[in-house]
Amino acid sequence: MSEAKHTQDLPLAGIRVIEFTHMVMGPTCGMVLADLGAEVIKVEPLTGDNTRQLLGSGAGFYPLFNRNKKSLALDIKQPRGLEIVLKLLAGADVFSENFKSGTMERLGLGYAALSALNPRLIYVSHKGFLPGPYEHRTALDEVVQMMGGLAYMTGRPGDPLRAGSSVNDIMGGMFGAIGVLAALQQRHASGRGQQVQSALFENNVLLVAQHMMQYAITGKPAAPMPERISAWGIYDVFTVAGGEQIFLAVVSDTQWALFCQAFGFEDLAADAALASNNLRVQARPHLIPTLRTRLAARTAAEIAAVFEAQGLPFAPITRPEQLFDDPHLQATGGLAPSTLPDGRETRLPLLPLSLDGQRLPLRRPAPQLGADNAALLAALGYGEQEVAALRAEGVVL
Repeated sequence: MSEAKHTQDLPLAGIRVIEFTHMVMGPTCGMVLADLGAEVIKVEPLTGDNTRQLLGSGAGFYPLFNRNKKSLALDIKQPRGLEIVLKLLAGADVFSENFKSGTMERLGLGYAALSALNPRLIYVSHKGFLPGPYEHRTALDEVVQMMGGLAYMTGRPGDPLRAGSSVNDIMGGMFGAIGVLAALQQRHASGRGQQVQSALFENNVLLVAQHMMQYAITGKPAAPMPERISAWGIYDVFTVAGGEQIFLAVVSDTQWALFCQAFGFEDLAADAALASNNLRVQARPHLIPTLRTRLAARTAAEIAAVFEAQGLPFAPITRPEQLFDDPHLQATGGLAPSTLPDGRETRLPLLPLSLDGQRLPLRRPAPQLGADNAALLAALGYGEQEVAALRAEGVVL
């Protein structure tokens, strides 16, 4: 099926998004909107989004968060570069940015200027903080994890530890997209766009809100996750035969009976001191070591088979690269074939949802720098000679 046909069938078909974003948070918002069918035009400097060249943990940013988008490379600081962008924005539905406060205003692309140009435009900003005492600060995912209690909850006491993913960047971009969807819906009634703001710090506060409320209700501070008092009798990682590890959970009295029966632990099932989940929580100091000893000689595969047969929660300890071979992802189409910027083939995880039983498709890989310049400029009325002159002047790639 062609890209145009795929797009036509998607919820946001016909919505145009102009994106001035980089790194993860802003591009995530655009990725969600693009996956839902919007035409997302990523405006890049002539040197390209810096995430194209990142190494190490940032090497996957560009191809993942910029799929299903178009690339327009130009020099926004030149008057004719700004002219092109303003022409695009005059007929656009959404403008998305995640630069420092004041940057867009200095470029002539602030909310006041663009809403005057196009009153139907929805303007979404992704920042470190919502307006307030902290808004001048430069924020990163790790910064807000540290100041927002998440690193404290993830690490052991005295050893704050960031989560193993860009959780605030990704989730903050998702909230930006949710705000855009809400504003689009409201525009049906009002006919006008509005400003949407999403922020890393406030996103992080939502992630730890359950621990804040635990304190509000109990009067006791939440302990870091490695030291917490578990709500469940069995909810742990076990090291078993061959040094393999597996996560096992038994979180109800029904599951406890199934667990004991399946593994032949009749003595534990008959122990009145273990008869309820709360009693098993209190007994954890001796219950968990007992179970570690009894399960140590079994293989992870053997234990997993028993848990799966009984409908009990379990999980292998999986590394990210192993997910490319996950049978569930492969069977359900959760990984879409794609091409990396250097031409190598890979697969990308799709959004974790389906609509009417269908996963949202990967219509195009992350674009090469300026890949859509010619088509977009032609659609704006720039002839071949004019485009050639713009290239010669260093306005467009």
